[in-house]
Amino acid sequence: MEESNRQKKISGILQEDISNVISNVLRKNAVANLIVSVTKVTVTPDLGYAKAYLSVFPAAKATAVVKEIVKMTGEIRYEVAAKVRHQLRRMPELQFFNDDSLEYMDQIDKELKGENNPIDNPDILPRRKKS
Repeated sequence: MEESNRQKKISGILQEDISNVISNVLRKNAVANLIVSVTKVTVTPDLGYAKAYLSVFPAAKATAVVKEIVKMTGEIRYEVAAKVRHQLRRMPELQFFNDDSLEYMDQIDKELKGENNPIDNPDILPRRKKS
C-alpha cells in the first residue's frame, strides 16, 4: 500500500527529530567513535506506530547499539514527543530496527569486483533477511 502525503510528511518530521534525539543521547552518554543515522521512518496509516531504521557505523557494533536504543525507546519517544507536540496530536509508538542495506550493498559491490565470485560459489552470498 502506498504512503499518503500525510504519512510522508510525518515520517520526515519524525526522522529528523529522532535523529537529533539519538545524537543528543549518544553525546550525553559520551559514546565516541560511533555514528548512528536514521535512514528511514515509516508510519502506519492510523499514525499509531512508526518504524525507524537505524544505520550504525562501525557495522560490527550495530546489533548492540540497536538493542541499547530499543531499551531507551521510552526516553526517546518522550523527547521526540516534546519536539513535535505542536505538529501531532498523538505521538506514535516507536520501533527501532537495524538497517543493514549499506553492508549488503558493500558486499554485492565486492562480489561484482570479483573478490568473491558468487557464480563460482553461490553459497557466498546469503539470502537477505526481511525485517
